[in-house]
Amino acid sequence: MYEISDEPIDYAEEIGNIIVHFTKKGRPVILEILDASEFLAETTKITMRSFDETPVEVPS
Repeated sequence: MYEISDEPIDYAEEIGNIIVHFTKKGRPVILEILDASEFLAETTKITMRSFDETPVEVPS
């Protein structure tokens, strides 16, 4: 979880693998990443590239 603000939470919405908690005015308060280890592993695979732009294999 990543806390953006300490304002009171009114509601939450799930957007893919992320749950965003909002205030009554629609401001985000907390970001919650579901299956965070899998999310980070996939994000790392996508963003890591060698100098010649070929994907870098990351062992599991």
